[in-house]
Amino acid sequence: MTHTHSFNGTTATVALSGELDSHSARDSLQYIANVVDLCLPQALCLDLGALSFMDSSGLAVVLGAYRRMRELDGAFCVRNVPPQPMKVFSAVRLDRLIRFE
Repeated sequence: MTHTHSFNGTTATVALSGELDSHSARDSLQYIANVVDLCLPQALCLDLGALSFMDSSGLAVVLGAYRRMRELDGAFCVRNVPPQPMKVFSAVRLDRLIRFE
């Protein structure tokens, strides 16, 4: 799992690539929390375009990022979700809570 981020002054984008599973979830959530704490963005977008696999541990990462942005009264979205991770999100109907682009 690799992580990168960018910040344009209001929006932080965190890109995750590789496999988001029980082995990488904790590090991914910590990386996202560090970016949010450092940048204090008005919006956070997770870009999952380079994700090759995600299991239910990825749900905890996405929900953790969503909750952190709610604490800051910020916006949150998930972008470029590949088909396999989208099946995981769809199974729990996460689109009712989180905006997907």
